[in-house]
Amino acid sequence: MRQFANIAFNAFMELVRQPVFLLLVTSSACFEIFLAVPYYFALGDEPKLVKNSVLAVMLLSGLLGAVLSASASLARELRSGTVLAVLSKPVGRAQFLLAKFCGLIAALTVMTYVNTVAALITSRMAFDAYGQTDKAALCFFGAAVVAAYALAGFSNFFLRRPFVSDAVMLLVPLVTFAAFCIFKFTKQEESMNMVGTVDWRLVPASLLVLFAIWVLAALALACSTRLEMIPTLAICSALFMVGLMSDYIFGRPAANGSWWASVLYTVTPNWQLLWLADLLETGKNTFPWGYVGKAFGYAAGYVGAVLALAVALFEDRELS
Repeated sequence: MRQFANIAFNAFMELVRQPVFLLLVTSSACFEIFLAVPYYFALGDEPKLVKNSVLAVMLLSGLLGAVLSASASLARELRSGTVLAVLSKPVGRAQFLLAKFCGLIAALTVMTYVNTVAALITSRMAFDAYGQTDKAALCFFGAAVVAAYALAGFSNFFLRRPFVSDAVMLLVPLVTFAAFCIFKFTKQEESMNMVGTVDWRLVPASLLVLFAIWVLAALALACSTRLEMIPTLAICSALFMVGLMSDYIFGRPAANGSWWASVLYTVTPNWQLLWLADLLETGKNTFPWGYVGKAFGYAAGYVGAVLALAVALFEDRELS
């Protein structure tokens, strides 16, 4: 168990030390905040447009993060021969692969958390044609990002600590503190005689996006056992696009009794089950947490099946 924990922790630290990971976390969170800055003139649907957009940014950044992190965590080590040094110790291939997956999803969870906090801030900042940009929230969030980079630079220069990992880990508390200050001490004019509020239903919606990112991470890790980053990105992007349309492509023929459509509909990840952005605008103030639990079961089952396939592909992989 200690070897498993060490491999998972090392995989996590290796990923958060990647400059591309820090760039992806920062750019996705800042872009979510930017979505609440301009005027859209969407006939009163501006808040809905902003919320759907931030969830889409979160999902797409998770797709890129899963592929880049899986390739950096496994494919590059297979190419450089580092895996041989680890497997020469009393560590099985299945244990090694599962530990890598745990480190991978831990890093992706950190990224999704920062994006979720940014999404909550964005939901408070959103306004219609009669509102105005929340400059105070924009300054608080920008100050948190600048402070994270500044403190990471200080620790790197004076303490000789790695800049990238410190910046990633500092973003978590500082962005959270900025959100607390924004929610507690500032107000936003959403429209005439209306004050903007935080849409906390984005929390369970973001959890569903996180489950989708875990599935994408499992698919990317399975592909990385045999392929490099570009083919892995192509395959995961294709599965992402087909999964978005699986209800139309496979669902209808399966309902009419087609056996091949039923098989493909089962094995293809259905992202629509993990995308409930439309539910944010039904006028309800609550979110069906029971559905979140069922979605977690679906994601866990699919991840388990993909990891079993990944272990089978990795068992007979030539490592020399």
